[in-house]
Amino acid sequence: MGRGTKTTEFLKECLSDALIRLMREKPFEKISIQEIADASGVGRATWFRNYSGKNEALTFKLVISWNRWSDEHNVAVRDQFTLKNATDFFLFNYEIRNIIQVIYSAKMQSAVYDAFYQVMMPQYGSNAMECYQARFYSYGLFGLLDEWVKRGFKETPDEMVSIFYQVMDNRNDL
Repeated sequence: MGRGTKTTEFLKECLSDALIRLMREKPFEKISIQEIADASGVGRATWFRNYSGKNEALTFKLVISWNRWSDEHNVAVRDQFTLKNATDFFLFNYEIRNIIQVIYSAKMQSAVYDAFYQVMMPQYGSNAMECYQARFYSYGLFGLLDEWVKRGFKETPDEMVSIFYQVMDNRNDL
């Protein structure tokens, strides 16, 4: 009998959480799958059944965190980032900044972008304009987030929303 979706998600999150805890203690590249399995209380086979790599585990943690945060904050549009929901994007990332900083310390920011892309892109089909527009927003917002992280989250989420709107207002100046 197979595991249910909730059980699988729980185990995947346990593995992801264990990886993040270990990342606080030692260099990312020195963390073994056995250590992650031991720290999460599951067998190595559970890791390999659910993940193809550590980057994927980090991405999963971010995606599931976004989904949970969106539920808690009644976010209406959660699978697309637009001018209208920039506030949610920056508030969420600010609230999980400790996880993001650990990921950045390990130079694994690609997991942050991968999570953002997974959340944003699934609803787009073959319409070229929608695909290009979604990609544009995903790189643009990731660029703002990337700089914000590198600046140590100096600005508040509200200040970042203001910066986002200013950037979007000035895009015609290019």
